Parts: sequence; structure tokens; C-alpha cells
Amino acid sequence: MSFTTPASHLVVRRPLLGALLVILERSAALVALVLLIPVLVLLVITVRLTSPGPAIFRQVRVGQYGRHFTIYKFRTMTVGADAELEDLVRAQQREIGAYVKLDRDPRITRVGAFLRACSLDELPQFFNVLRGDMSLVGPRPQTPAECDTYDVATWRRLLVRPGITGLWQVSGRSDLEPEDALQLDVTYVQQWSPLLDVRVLLRTVLVVARREGAR
Repeated sequence: MSFTTPASHLVVRRPLLGALLVILERSAALVALVLLIPVLVLLVITVRLTSPGPAIFRQVRVGQYGRHFTIYKFRTMTVGADAELEDLVRAQQREIGAYVKLDRDPRITRVGAFLRACSLDELPQFFNVLRGDMSLVGPRPQTPAECDTYDVATWRRLLVRPGITGLWQVSGRSDLEPEDALQLDVTYVQQWSPLLDVRVLLRTVLVVARREGAR
């Protein structure tokens, strides 16, 4: 699959701007991780004490240009939840695909539901930004299986690094239809600018505070 397109991301066309933004993002991620140490420790202890299993959930996701990386999140589901997904999707008469979300997912723990509602489960992703796997703003990081459903146009979303937040986060999150969420990611790649990132970050604060579309 070719990753060239007339609507290429401006960072791809302006390498110096891209390098500067990477430095700024990694610096911001480092500061955030240092400031959040007390919160991170508290959440690790809470997850471990309220549900058997590790506090951190690790999963392979697809990053820029199709490279795979390991994403880090606070675990919000019971251990072995991935193995139960296919049966649960079938029980709800839905199809496995991009952005699949179950209604009243029984795999989500009580603490996990709170973490998701407040987006606290995503705090470890600052480590992914620090490593260069992700950006603060970008397309939603998807699994290899989800990427297998892409058409040619959708592959454009892999021109950039996935983000902790993005247009999908501030435009409905889990309330979005899969096709709409993917189109928002493609739109982000086509219309990217530093100003757009700033606007998304500011809107993310409001969305998280209101718990809009959290599931």
C-alpha cells in the first residue's frame, strides 16, 4: 500500500515543522508524566486492588505508515476480555469492525467504567507520545484487525501518527458511527494545521469535563 497522496499531511511536506512539533509534543508528554506521577500511582493501586490482573493494558496498534507499536492504557476490563469479544458481538447481533463498541459491555469493571468516563484510562499514552509512537492529536490508534477493513481512502489516516485525542474524540467519541469516525480521521489528515491541533486540544478539555460520548 502506497502512503503518498495529493492531500499529504503538512508535516510530511515540511520536515522542519514536523521535527519541531515532535520535540514540543515529547516535551509536553514528559512534563505531563512527571506532574501526574501521584495520580498514576494512585490509579495503578486502585486498578490492582479492585480487579485481578495487571494495572496496565498493552495491545498492538497500527501507527504512522502502518508500523506496529504497543499502546499503554489503564486496564478497564477483566483479564482475557479480548477473547470474549467475538461471542459478545455475535450475541448483540453486531459485526466486528472498526470502532466496535458494545452496549453495556459486561467485561468493563466498575473502576474501569469510571476511568473511561473521565478518560483517565488514556493517561499512560503520554508514554507513547514520549516514545514517538503517538501524537497528542491525531487519528484514533486502531488494531491490525481494524485496519484490515480499510478501503483505499481510509489508508490516508496512516500518513500521520495516531493521537491521544482527535476529531473523533471531540465529535461524539463512542456515539459516532464507524464510518463517520473514520472519515473524521481522513479529514484531519487532509486539513491538518497547528491551529487545528490547538483547537482539538481545547475542545478535548470540554468534552472530557462533560463526559460526552464516553463508554
